[in-house]
Amino acid sequence: MQKRIWIPVAAMLFGCLLGGCGQPTQTAPAKSSGGSAVSTEPKNILSGSVVIEGSSTVEPVSLKAKEGFNKQYPGVNISVSGQGTGNGFKALAKKECDISDASRPIKQSEFESCTAAGQGFFEVPVAYDGLTIAINKENTFVDKLDVGQLTKIFRADMAAKTWSEVNPEWPNEKITIYAAGIASGTHDYFMEVIGKDAEAGMRSDEQITLSEDDKLLVTGVVGEKFSIGFFGYSYFVANQDHLKAVPIVNSAGEAITPNIETIESGQYEPFSRPLFIYVSTASYERAEVREFVDFYLENITDIVTQARYVPLPAEVYQRARTHLDKGLAGTYYLDANGKKREGSIATVFVEENLLGK
Repeated sequence: MQKRIWIPVAAMLFGCLLGGCGQPTQTAPAKSSGGSAVSTEPKNILSGSVVIEGSSTVEPVSLKAKEGFNKQYPGVNISVSGQGTGNGFKALAKKECDISDASRPIKQSEFESCTAAGQGFFEVPVAYDGLTIAINKENTFVDKLDVGQLTKIFRADMAAKTWSEVNPEWPNEKITIYAAGIASGTHDYFMEVIGKDAEAGMRSDEQITLSEDDKLLVTGVVGEKFSIGFFGYSYFVANQDHLKAVPIVNSAGEAITPNIETIESGQYEPFSRPLFIYVSTASYERAEVREFVDFYLENITDIVTQARYVPLPAEVYQRARTHLDKGLAGTYYLDANGKKREGSIATVFVEENLLGK
């Protein structure tokens, strides 16, 4: 992998190509990992494009990164599309995108697809999310849910038709369900919680609408009194005037509402999770991609906060920076046998766990 080329060098080369090396260039402002940009003054020294595909949950984070980056580098065209984590990994393996947004770690099959295609990648954690189970604002009877009740509502082998089947004290009203589609990492994560042991899938009857578009799911829950759905915390916060977040009973028996504090502390479990970007190693050697990813990490705390998610510990961001500088390509979430590693991000995202391409 090539060494990182800092902005002054990239600017000189770009200027030479345009026909003159004697014009002054503006250096990038000094920044610190996980901190904030000290200047938003435009610098017209970069061009090119950055293509981002993948998770609709991570999409707001990448959009905030794009917004900040383009204030400094308006000549770079950045496209962000949230068609689902699975579709993002497919695009990465096909070399159709530079960055794949992901609301879960890469799977063994996706890792193998990238390997077969000769597609290296850097795995970069960016934020915590609290997958939020939401109901209509007019719903006055659901004050909490446990995993068993969620299983009755969402799993194919249970598939409760009415709210009274979930709790006899609740009304005999038909449940209308809005859930993340099968290409979504949010779908995979949710099903790990409610169906992993039984190897059961999501229900697929006429009472459920599946989509990788979180905005569509939000609209569905907002529009129907007896509905329920789930999506990333950011989408709930953006629509909290029209939705209610359901407190979820955790392993300690406490009903916990998702918010910045409960997601960060881990109290909101089992639905707190890390979010990622996966960066093509070949793309990272292009100046515009490298500078965008570096901007993303250097300003990550502000970017994540603006996107209404929860920043990771500073040590995790520093490790991500170090892994990029060392060129450590691959995943930390699969072992040599292709099994998913379990544990906190602080224990999993360490060099000795790297499974390279």
